Amino acid sequence: MHSVKQYFLEDLEVGMRAEYERVVTQDMIESFAEVSGDHNPLHLDDDYAKDTMFKGRIAHGLLSAAFISKVFGTVMPGKGSVYISQTLRFLAPVRIDDTVLTVVEVTAIDREKKRVSFKSRCKVGSTVVIDGDALILVPVRARAAA
Repeated sequence: MHSVKQYFLEDLEVGMRAEYERVVTQDMIESFAEVSGDHNPLHLDDDYAKDTMFKGRIAHGLLSAAFISKVFGTVMPGKGSVYISQTLRFLAPVRIDDTVLTVVEVTAIDREKKRVSFKSRCKVGSTVVIDGDALILVPVRARAAA
């Protein structure tokens, strides 16, 4: 069973951060193609991809973006949190064997609506490959009945 953390709305403060690091493998790309149905040869065919502007295969952008979802669902805020929205700007390719570092940071908290805004970013080395913003619905602690 996978470990899932949980931050309640009351635990979060602007500036808090969480990170996750993952190496992108050929198997991950092939599995993502099967799950998503996106069989673009740019992701799967070396001969095709070598003649593109990328000069080789690249991972699906949403594969790397899925690491952002992993952080929100299992690290911060974690258990019980729900995506409301996410913007993504794909700035550079991710390739097989690249290590993607995903970082999310709390930028604003709306305690009345129980929503938290986050900066979400994926990097390979010093290169930002995805930059975005997310809005997450975060659970509150249950109040004891009086």
